[in-house]
This record gives sequence, C-alpha cells and structure tokens, in this order.
Amino acid sequence: MIYNSLVKPLLFQLDAEQAHNATHKFARTASRSSFLQALAGAMYNYQSPKLSQQIWGLDFRNPIGLAAGFDKNGEIPEIMEAIGFGFVEIGSITGNPSTGNPKPRAFRLPQDRALINRMGLNNDGAKTIIKRLKNKKVSIPLGINIAKTHNPDIMGDAAIRDYVHSFNVAKRIADYITVNISCPNTTEGKTFEDTNALDELLSALKIRDDARVVPTLIKFSSDLTKEHLMELLEVCENHRVHGYVACNTSSGRDGLQTNKQTLEKIGRGGLSGRPIANKSVQIIGWISEATKGQKPIIGVGGVDSFETAHRMMLAGADLLQVYTGLLYEGPGLLKSINKQLVEELDRLDIQSIHQLVKASANVE
Repeated sequence: MIYNSLVKPLLFQLDAEQAHNATHKFARTASRSSFLQALAGAMYNYQSPKLSQQIWGLDFRNPIGLAAGFDKNGEIPEIMEAIGFGFVEIGSITGNPSTGNPKPRAFRLPQDRALINRMGLNNDGAKTIIKRLKNKKVSIPLGINIAKTHNPDIMGDAAIRDYVHSFNVAKRIADYITVNISCPNTTEGKTFEDTNALDELLSALKIRDDARVVPTLIKFSSDLTKEHLMELLEVCENHRVHGYVACNTSSGRDGLQTNKQTLEKIGRGGLSGRPIANKSVQIIGWISEATKGQKPIIGVGGVDSFETAHRMMLAGADLLQVYTGLLYEGPGLLKSINKQLVEELDRLDIQSIHQLVKASANVE
C-alpha cells in the first residue's frame, strides 16, 4: 500500500533510469542496515515450508527470484533477501566494464505495464563485481548472469574468450550461472542464438566435460520461433546444460496500448513486462515439452500477478523471476504471489510446489 500510494508516484515523476538509480541508492543503504532489513522483512517477507524446493542441490525457500538487470553490479542482494526473494540473479556481468549505450535508454509504458530498455549491458566488469559479492552475506541462492562485453570489436573467437573469462570468474562465487545468449541491446545486435555459434560457446565453457561445474543455464529470447528454439535446445541438451531461463526481452511491439508516435520516439530496445507474458508462457511450455519436464526452467517476462505466475508454473516453470512487475507493483508483489501459491496448494490439498503442475492439470 505504501509503495502504490506514496513511493511509486514519486518515482514515476523521474524518468525510468533516474527512478532506478534512486531506488538503488536507497537499497544500497538498506543493504548495510540491519534495522532497515528487519523493517523490510516485517513488512514484506512471507515464507512457508510448502514453497521450498531443492533444485541443482540448492535450497530455494520460495520460487520467486530477482531477475538479472535489476542488480547488475551485485550491490544489493542483502535487502532483496530481506524483503522475501527466494533467490537473486546478478548481472548481466561482462568480461570488461562497460558504460552501456547513450542516455536516454530506459522508458516506461504505463498503459502496458511495461518497459523498453536499451541499457547496453552497463556494468562494472566481472572481476570487480565478483570481488564485491565475496563480501556479501546472503543465505539464498545467488545466480550470476553472464553476457558478451558490449564492444563490436569483440567478435568470433574473441567473443567466446570473453564469455569464458566471465564464466571462470563467476564460478568462484555463483550458485548457478545463466549464460545470456540473447541480449538485443548491443551495438552490433549479434547474439549467440545461432546453433553453430552456441555449440562453439558451450564447447568452450566445457559444461559437458566437468561434472563439478556450477549449474549452468541458458537464457533465450522471447522472439524465437518454435523451430529455432528446438534447434537451440538440441545443442544445449547435447552439452548437458542444467536448465533454462525463459525469456529475455522482446524486440517486437505487437499489441501494445501505447501509441505508435511514442513508440517511434523511443526507438529500439527490449520490451519487458506484461505484454511479453504470453510469449514467455508459450516458450516455457515448448521447453518443458521438449525436455519432458526433466530440466528445471526459470520463468521470467511479465510476472506481475499470481495469475501469470500460476500460468508459468502450469506451463512448466519450477522457479520464477520478477523485474518490471516489481516496478509497477512494488515489493508487496512477492508476498502476494507466495501467499496465493500457498492458498492454491491448500486448495488442491498438496504439500509442495513440485506437485503443483500435476495436481492442477488433474483438477482442470
């Protein structure tokens, strides 16, 4: 209530990136204050044994995580744990530091409860961020999202070496690593969503050859066709990838309420939030079907309500992530989704998230 009536109106008077920076500044202060963490916990943190899962040998106290992009530099995981997240994903981090694209580069679409961003992978660089995270004390799983440094001169073999560097640095502290092969917000616009390029990248990361490797996930774009996704999944499964994140932002603009003039003025960038939820649900379903439900999936892209969260889980998502929904709904979103998940488990008379999809399918 406080967020929607007081905080959000103030933040929305700033442009999207200024609001993000103001939120981060407060979150950094809160991450250093046991009092503010306790206060945030009392207001927002909701847990239940029914929500806990063990995946990749990691204990998730609830299925809602912070998506990559919110805490790019690993500065605020403590306050994210305090408000009730089940896990956090830092990044994207890249081999070299980057200031990203020129401003303005983040835009709200309030009518659509969405954002468009072309941040361009701005971050402090892998070594600095991992060094910072070593000093952080969090008890929830910590994921690290890695991407290629935003530099059009880093291509081909150099791009793979760049990923490998970030991967090896991230391994020192990450509970799991997400390989972001689908970021559209770089100057060259190239991604590793080409089967040959992805095969070369995964070969270089040696996921298949090292049984002790940190659980490694692949994050896909929301713009993939089913045919293209199946080709990429075949490559990933051959390399024994441990799971998938679906989905990244979209370059599309179909079905938006925001007028075309505004969209043209904003220009290119990745669309996130409610308008991509249906795409995310569809791709989660495709992945789950193709892997026969045997590989964990993190659903992301448009999670701003229990209804969307539930749809993603029915499609096959074991875990979920929020970002844009957090900006529109506030931290109470976590508590709301988790409470309603417990109510749904009680309604179906089942004891765990793991049983939810099967039980719900039987009921429906």
